[in-house]
Amino acid sequence: MSGPQCCSNPPTLNPTAGAGHVQKLAGLDSYITGSPHSNLAILLISDIFGYEAPNLRKLADKVAAAGYYVVVPDFLYGDPYNPQNADRPLTVWVKDHGTDKGFEDAKLIIEALKSKGVHAIGVAGFCWGAKVAVQLSKSTLIQAAVLLHPSFVSLDDIKGVDIPIAILGAELDKISPPELLKQFEQVLTAKPGVDSLVKIFPKVSHGWSLRYKNEDAEAVKAAEEAHQDMLDWFAKHVK
Repeated sequence: MSGPQCCSNPPTLNPTAGAGHVQKLAGLDSYITGSPHSNLAILLISDIFGYEAPNLRKLADKVAAAGYYVVVPDFLYGDPYNPQNADRPLTVWVKDHGTDKGFEDAKLIIEALKSKGVHAIGVAGFCWGAKVAVQLSKSTLIQAAVLLHPSFVSLDDIKGVDIPIAILGAELDKISPPELLKQFEQVLTAKPGVDSLVKIFPKVSHGWSLRYKNEDAEAVKAAEEAHQDMLDWFAKHVK
């Protein structure tokens, strides 16, 4: 469920990246951007590289510019995966960062947002974060979800979804290959009353929506298309 693709093109983390700021929310350090007066919130759940990834924060600012209050919590507790640490390979690291804990933490973040007057919440999860997002999609805690190049997401997870969900995948993804996403699509299409979208982006690999290089015009274009699809989904369902 996780492998070399999970770790390719790691970002250079920057705790001061982005136009927003970091503050505690439900006890978690969180990057926050957008109007605190908005009653529509978007929760972005990072991949294994965590909430200090500059492209993730740049995307959070882009979502905020569309009128949302955006929260990117540090679900990894200051311990993102470090591919340089040979003593702690991904298989070991992931044991310390189960998505079940992320799910419990996310529920606390959602509670905190609702206590601030937020009345509609969308969630986008990337890779590791997509598993947390799909767990949230089995409840009425949120209004809509977007999974981008998901990791660990199973057919059983998709069977439990009961809110509008979009799944954006990569043609060259070995972690969630197109064959699996087509199975997801069959399950979702058979669900009456659950709006869904499954889209496979050609010629891109796992992680493409965040781990692109700015000098690679084609990679940027594919990432921006995914970002726009995500924004369109939230505009349709989070209101």
